[in-house]
Amino acid sequence: MSNHSAQIIQKLWNYCNILRDDGLSYGDYVEQLTFLLFLKMADEQSRPPFNKPSPIPKEFGWDRLAKLDGDELEIHYRHTLEELGKRPGLLGLIFRKAQNKVQDPAKLRRLVADLIDKEEWSSLGTDVKGDAYEGLLQKKRGGRQRRNRPIFYSAPPDPGDRGRHATENGLRTEPAVCNL
Repeated sequence: MSNHSAQIIQKLWNYCNILRDDGLSYGDYVEQLTFLLFLKMADEQSRPPFNKPSPIPKEFGWDRLAKLDGDELEIHYRHTLEELGKRPGLLGLIFRKAQNKVQDPAKLRRLVADLIDKEEWSSLGTDVKGDAYEGLLQKKRGGRQRRNRPIFYSAPPDPGDRGRHATENGLRTEPAVCNL
């Protein structure tokens, strides 16, 4: 694990502890991080060098959220989650029934401004983001390593396979065990 990964993990975990003191569960913290990171990364992807169209309407975009403070921030974030949950397609599915669980506007501001906004998440390598997520899981487990567990992968069908693992799209899925 890189030093940068370790720093991000520590930063994420410190914020988790701050919010836990306010009664926010670990699951709620990860959920709020997910929503905020989605909004931030959608914004990053709409800028150079990516220049992709943002799936987030401007009025609910990261720029707007990052500029707000206090009750105005909390109200806008809550409204953003509600409105994005009403959108059709994948965006609506991601935000369906999303709620702001960070009730203290000052702590929400710290999460937005000090944690999420200070990183260029889209430019971080997949390994850094994966290390950060795994680091949070490991800290949640009290430092215990994860055991081997089944994962599923897709592969082209084996010509000798008589449909036992076949799926609609012509790929088969079967469990594989690996050390994650």
